[in-house]
Amino acid sequence: MKKIETMKEFVSFFKDTTVWSLSGGLVYQIYLCILAALMVLGVYAYFVQINVGLAATNMSDIVSWGFYIANFTFLVGVAAAAVMIILPSYIFKDKDLHKVVIIGEVVAIGALVMCLMFVFVDLGAPWNAWHMMPIIGLFNWPTSLLTWDVLVLNGYLVLNLLVPAYILYCHYYHRKPNEKLYLPLVFISIFWAFGIHLVTAFLYQGLPARPFWNNPLMGPRFLASAFAAGPALIIVVLVIIQTTTSFRVEEQVFNKIRRISVVAAIINLIMLFSEVFKEFYLPTHHSQPAIYLYFGLKGHTALVPWIWTAIVMNVIGTLTMAFNPGKNNPKVLVPACMLLFLGIWIEKGIGLIVPGLVPSPLGEVVDYAPSWVEVSITLGILALGIFVVSVLLKPALMIEQRYEAEQGQ
Repeated sequence: MKKIETMKEFVSFFKDTTVWSLSGGLVYQIYLCILAALMVLGVYAYFVQINVGLAATNMSDIVSWGFYIANFTFLVGVAAAAVMIILPSYIFKDKDLHKVVIIGEVVAIGALVMCLMFVFVDLGAPWNAWHMMPIIGLFNWPTSLLTWDVLVLNGYLVLNLLVPAYILYCHYYHRKPNEKLYLPLVFISIFWAFGIHLVTAFLYQGLPARPFWNNPLMGPRFLASAFAAGPALIIVVLVIIQTTTSFRVEEQVFNKIRRISVVAAIINLIMLFSEVFKEFYLPTHHSQPAIYLYFGLKGHTALVPWIWTAIVMNVIGTLTMAFNPGKNNPKVLVPACMLLFLGIWIEKGIGLIVPGLVPSPLGEVVDYAPSWVEVSITLGILALGIFVVSVLLKPALMIEQRYEAEQGQ
């Protein structure tokens, strides 16, 4: 009887959250339809890629990792950045950040879904995915760093799904969650968050034929850029939530997250300038990828305007968030966060991946820009991630607001 009651409770919880996720006013429905249209565009482009093969992209034997892996690398950091909200909430018992920790976890879930999808489409066709499955495919574990990446990403996704789901389930039924059940998973997820980004960094760092990636700062810099861009995105999400819903975020929450992002952004810039100094103070033949990125090589300058734009955006975003001239005014704070976020996206995406492959070990230099197929599939995946975040956040905020109101009475 108890199992039947539990099953009924779960069905009721699932049914209500699904209805709340998809219900809303006209603007919300149009918003979901736009995301759906972008996902359909992505599916269409993916079928083109399946029919033509990866020749439909602008990747080649030289640039074998492109727009997909660039976005994957960046979004792994966004997913890991949720730990900067989780850690002070659960370890240091910060009540202000604890109120928005669920938002950070949902953003991490959306980012992880996009990460896995970018890896999936980079395989070329769905039937190639069996190689990534333990036991079924040629997993090459534990020697392959790629297999470690698959394990840590899927493990982190499971952790970020289980903890919020359990807490929301308890709050939905007006119960206090049992800390003994979920706190061990929270502590594991904190260490796991660092692991997913370090493993990704080691994946590049461990390729001896790619001197641009053979950098001992790769791992720490991945973490610093992640802990700058991720909280900046969470601030933007919080502003959107506060503007479009009745959910209120206190001023001190914005201050704390902004300071986390600023400190990480400053460390990221220091490491960037350290790398630039190393490459150009006494340049060797191993400096050619950096020369190609920052100044162009043999007439190939496609990435030069992008990387300098990214650095300027990084600096302006960091300084604006540090001095906070608008005193957390969304009209100033949101553009600053977006500048920082986009600057790191460019610098850590295409600015990291392509120069690592160009010039090739044989000295070949080619320019790379994503094809319409790659751009369309990317838009579809980004729309999927935003859709996941939207449909998870809507019922989560409703449940949390109702539970807080009941606790306050």
